[in-house]
Amino acid sequence: MSDVRVAGTGLTSFGNSPERTSRDLFAEATITAFEESGVPRDDVEAVLYGNFMGELSEHQGHQGPLMAEAAGVQAPATRYESACASSGTAVREAVKRIRTGENDVVLVGGAERMTNLGTAGATEALAIAADDLWEVRAGVTFPGAYALMAQAYFDAFGGEHEDLAHIAVKNHENALSNENAQYQRAIEVSDVLEAPPVSEPLGLYDACPISDGASALVLTSEAYAEEHDLEAPVAITGTGQGGDRMALHDREHLARSPAAREAGAEAYADAGVDAGDVDFAEVHDCFTIAEVLALEALDLEPLGEGISAARDGRTTADGETPINLSGGLKAKGHPVGATGASQIVEVTELLAGHHPNSDHVADATTAVAHNAGGTVASATVHVLEVDR
Repeated sequence: MSDVRVAGTGLTSFGNSPERTSRDLFAEATITAFEESGVPRDDVEAVLYGNFMGELSEHQGHQGPLMAEAAGVQAPATRYESACASSGTAVREAVKRIRTGENDVVLVGGAERMTNLGTAGATEALAIAADDLWEVRAGVTFPGAYALMAQAYFDAFGGEHEDLAHIAVKNHENALSNENAQYQRAIEVSDVLEAPPVSEPLGLYDACPISDGASALVLTSEAYAEEHDLEAPVAITGTGQGGDRMALHDREHLARSPAAREAGAEAYADAGVDAGDVDFAEVHDCFTIAEVLALEALDLEPLGEGISAARDGRTTADGETPINLSGGLKAKGHPVGATGASQIVEVTELLAGHHPNSDHVADATTAVAHNAGGTVASATVHVLEVDR
């Protein structure tokens, strides 16, 4: 098998751009990725693209070849859809292709256009990642679903809204220096606790925003990187994927994420590392409680203790294991199809020392990116390591 090198990364600003199409956004991200990589577009052998709601937000299916064209690439192209884990799934498939020798160079990423739908329209579109028959038709939305998960966690392990507020404060603080982040402003715990409720116990500042944006990665085999003398010190060394029952009422526990645990265990084993080797992580914090569940599923915090990690400083920028130095979905934004690949972009830049928050992890060698779909019925986890 071939190691997989991250030769180039590209990211648009995340935020409110209702006039921009997803092909426009993806094209921008790929320009940066190719410029950084030094890889000619003609060398790309496949385009793998993540997108969730293109049919609803842009009346556009069959997006793979459309995005290859936008990127200026002539190669077979495939769209991957796994709700919020769409581009994380695309990255996993790219890694597998390069490892087996099927491809030496793959362009992978994702994009989403959401704000043109408005809040109500985007909420309705996102809801189709839940079980339509048993959840959506009953009026369940993702704020409501994650509120149920948060309350289940409090009932099982303790904790309160103030603990979640520290997660939001931490991630907003991390986003201050990230020029691509949607929210580059600090908040206080009191802001979170006094914000309008969305679905008890979650309030406005417990939720990620509706976002537009795109991400792109040029991945190559190690042999290709060496042959072309590429500067690509960061490698994806582990990949994993897990699944769970779609509807919450079919699950044994609402306060755990078996899909993420399965994906994490597979990725750790694949890379030959364990949770103790992880220096920092980007995890899928669509709601503040989601960060707690992710930390515990990845064994970065013991079961029942993830709730206190931000409050006690263990996951802050200068803590033992910094989490979401990009600002996370909470503050950086969450253009659904772009998120998984964007996490890989952030981790790569942090490990390579090119990120505004790299100073917090200057000696780091190993990091994790965790991407989840829906209420974590789907999850991918990737381990990245850097040559020091």
